[in-house]
Amino acid sequence: MPLPITRLRVAVPVPLPRLFDYLNTPENQPAQALGCRVRVPFGHRQLTGIVVAVDPAPGDNQGALKPILQWLDSSPVLGGELLDSLYWLSRYTHAPVGEVLSTALPALLRQDQPQPDTTAWGWQLTGSGHAGLSHLRAGGRPRRLAELLAGGLLAEDVLDARLPEWRASVRDLARRGLAQRLPLTEPALPLDSGPGPALNEQQRVAVEAIQAAQGFSPFLLDGITGSGKTEVYLQAIQHCLASGRQALILVPEIGLTPQTLGRFRQRLGVPVHALHSGMADGARARSWLAALRGQARVIVGTRSAVFTPLPNAGLIIIDEEHDASYKQQDGFRYHARDFALVRAKALDVPIVLGSATPALETLNNALAGRYAHLRLSQRAAAAAPPRVRIMDMRKRRLHDGLSDQALAGIAEHLAAGGQVLVFKNRRGYAPALLCHDCGWTAPCLRCDTPLTVHGAGRRLQCHHCGARQAAPLACPQCAGLALQPQGVGTERLEERLQSHFADVPVVRIDRGTTSRRDALEQALGELGQQPGILVGTQILAKGHDLPNLSLVVVVGIDEGLFSADFRASEKLAQQLIQVAGRAGRAQRPGEVWLQTHHPQHPLLQTLVNGGYHAFAHSEIEQRQAAGFPPFAHLALLRAEAQQAALANAFLEAVRALLPAQQAVEHYGPMPAPMPRRAGYQRTQLLLSCSQRAPLQRLLASIVPAIHALPEARRVRWSLDVDPIDLY
Repeated sequence: MPLPITRLRVAVPVPLPRLFDYLNTPENQPAQALGCRVRVPFGHRQLTGIVVAVDPAPGDNQGALKPILQWLDSSPVLGGELLDSLYWLSRYTHAPVGEVLSTALPALLRQDQPQPDTTAWGWQLTGSGHAGLSHLRAGGRPRRLAELLAGGLLAEDVLDARLPEWRASVRDLARRGLAQRLPLTEPALPLDSGPGPALNEQQRVAVEAIQAAQGFSPFLLDGITGSGKTEVYLQAIQHCLASGRQALILVPEIGLTPQTLGRFRQRLGVPVHALHSGMADGARARSWLAALRGQARVIVGTRSAVFTPLPNAGLIIIDEEHDASYKQQDGFRYHARDFALVRAKALDVPIVLGSATPALETLNNALAGRYAHLRLSQRAAAAAPPRVRIMDMRKRRLHDGLSDQALAGIAEHLAAGGQVLVFKNRRGYAPALLCHDCGWTAPCLRCDTPLTVHGAGRRLQCHHCGARQAAPLACPQCAGLALQPQGVGTERLEERLQSHFADVPVVRIDRGTTSRRDALEQALGELGQQPGILVGTQILAKGHDLPNLSLVVVVGIDEGLFSADFRASEKLAQQLIQVAGRAGRAQRPGEVWLQTHHPQHPLLQTLVNGGYHAFAHSEIEQRQAAGFPPFAHLALLRAEAQQAALANAFLEAVRALLPAQQAVEHYGPMPAPMPRRAGYQRTQLLLSCSQRAPLQRLLASIVPAIHALPEARRVRWSLDVDPIDLY
């Protein structure tokens, strides 16, 4: 008979690199203790931790230990491969294991809440519903829903796919006793959507390669925009489901999730579960637990969905794998794409990284043979690639950033029944408010940046710390009245286009208009297939299928051509290719116009004449010569304090911990590219090494000492392994 557990080692979500010991409370102890949540006392607080080790021996200091307050689970929420992978992630990022495990859980399970029910539900007509079907108004939503339910019990996910507005109608039917909700005991029946579109030869080769993969097999699905990567995903997922396995699909933006969910639900015939930060805590926890219990077979989510339990994993897909949103930039910093690769290896399943503009690290791995390289170089359904044109803006008159030629081109495409996207990766009305008399610029008092103009000049907002204020009526410096917005943002473009094209809808898509749930989907739905104009930021460059879009006008790309960030060229190239790829995706031919004052810039010429891969190969050679990633491995220590001296003192103390002779180079302490943000002075120390192992050994040796530094208690500091932004 096993000894009763007396001591528990618990990972608590605090920024300390250690575990904490507690005495066990046998009451309600689960049969499997490891991976279960417990409520524990921690100072004057009560926290929810994860049991990661047990000890039946009492130990010498048993009397000094506090007992746990409550067992919260009857079965583990973390275990097996996922727990092992999270331990690896904690070691690799050098983040406290308690914070890592807590981050992996849905918000509801980080609290002392019980696990919610994950029963799948469906609806069917009652006897009265069948008898009264003919009395419902023909063509009405309740009648359409009742006709669907007349065939038998239908899962709620199936109803989502077949009749998106069904929920209001089913409540009406239920009130009248015509429909009832029942738990599903059998899997949902496949949807009768018919076979997918015919594959071209390149798609067929890609699908067959993924389906034939045995065990861990990383693939780069390198396909131009509109080449049918999603169809390859779907057929690979269908093969995974046919073998009774689970599939996890990551997408970069919440806005893409409804579009992806709808398409997958139409084709796959099983419930497709969503996981993203826009969901209610309860719904998110139910999807996560359904995956843990093997009930969810297809999971689509954003970055944090990489922590989904997959007890019966069969396939992982990372769509738009190059996207920077896969990198977590606060809390403990991880990259979802890279962690997905680690999990795929641990789970021994294939993983597909899809993109029209692969990250240089990913492309270099494919060129080196570490990933299988699947190319899709032609658009699906015989759609032609868009014609790209560089427009020289030198000495041209501009109307809020748009040339006469661009306005004429927009009018021409609208008259032909097409839609137009005007792309400007700057939200707000204008980047700055300037006094024309004395040169004063409205500053953020907490950051080293000007305030952005919003509301057609009526209010000012900082896009870094969120500070807001009304725009002054007169210049605070000279009392002059010549205050003018300088530059162009999406709001200003929207205003100009609405006045110039008053007879067509102008829809703005940026963070200001898409903060509400499903706002992006609703905005695109309002435009529909009619002629109209979209004004948007990079949100619109991420995989959206806009079949009637025939012209893309890119406004203001010059600021990205001369950045000090070594990744700036890669980011700009990806952005331009992605936004250009929105045009001409169906039968209507597409055009892309790039407005610039530097028409001969090498990056633009390379992209137009050779495409993304010509740029990427040239950029990889330059990175290798300069010793930048992927030919170097970086770690960035950031420090923030209200006095710069405190931040510098901390990083100087860290630098003193570094061995004198080593393979790892260090740069700094030095001011961050934005030295002050949200009232804090910011400095950083960069570590670089040509190999990953020496850098990891160094970090493992000094991070515990960094936590122990007296200077560490006077600053806010973070460690970012493999940073993608050096700001």
